[in-house]
Order: sequence, then C-alpha cells, then structure tokens
Amino acid sequence: MVQRAATNKFSVKKTGPKKTNKIAIVTSLFNDHITKKLEEGAYQTLKKNGYKDDQILKVDVAGAFEIPFICQILASQKKFAGIIALGCVIKGETPHFDYVCQAVTQGCLRVQLDTKCPVSFGVVTTNNEKQAKARSGNNKYNKGVEAVYALLHTLNTMDRI
Repeated sequence: MVQRAATNKFSVKKTGPKKTNKIAIVTSLFNDHITKKLEEGAYQTLKKNGYKDDQILKVDVAGAFEIPFICQILASQKKFAGIIALGCVIKGETPHFDYVCQAVTQGCLRVQLDTKCPVSFGVVTTNNEKQAKARSGNNKYNKGVEAVYALLHTLNTMDRI
C-alpha cells in the first residue's frame, strides 16, 4: 500500500513487492554522467523497497530516442510488472532537443497504453547541464528515485482496481 510522504513523494509500506514482480530499468548511455546517477537512484530505491537483484533487470540503450523501442520489447515479453525509463536530454542550439523529447515521451506513453505494462518516465529534459545535475544528484530531487515511486504507486493502484 502506498502512502503520501511528508515530502510529497510516495513511499511504500514494508510489505514489499510480490515475489513474482520484476522491474526493468532502461537507461540511456547518452549523457551517462547524468543517467547512471538516475539509474543508481532507481536501483537503490527498488532495493530499499524490498526488490531483490533477480527481480531487477538493467538494460542500457544508446540514447533517449531508443528508450521506447526497448521498453516495447520488454513489455511485450510479459515478464515485467513495470518498466522505468531513464535518460537525459539537454537543450542545445538546434530543434533536435524538441524532436527527441517529444519522441521519447510519446513513445513511452504508447508502450504503456498498447501493452498495459506501466512505464515510469524518468527522462530528464533540461535547458542546461546544471539543471540535469540537480535532477540526478544524491538527494530527494533525483528523478530516478521519483520514477520508482511513481511506478510503485501505479502498480499498487493496478492491484486495487
């Protein structure tokens, strides 16, 4: 059961995951100095909430654009209770940022709607590297951590309805 924590984050009661629940973490290697911190935050949060190593699959992809495709392959396997998508897209001087952000956002949404496997969106989209670092640090603002809590909340909601 999920409860709202004082920090406006979700926390999960100590009951932990079902033994059959497996979670996939799909992480972009582009901007890996940011994305590996997101991944570590997500992984440690899953562990803190009762997930064992054999319940967590980490998958690396080249960039954010590739995230939805790999999420779709994983979701279609029906082995995972949910997927966490992690990446970092930093705005540059061209419209490339807009296309990549829109593609990865719409792609992840489509995967979960088409497969009914929840995909938690932990792709950081920022104007600069300073903002990206602030969202991937070892603190309460790590978007990898937030993506785990969003996924756990969704899984608990799915169990209730």
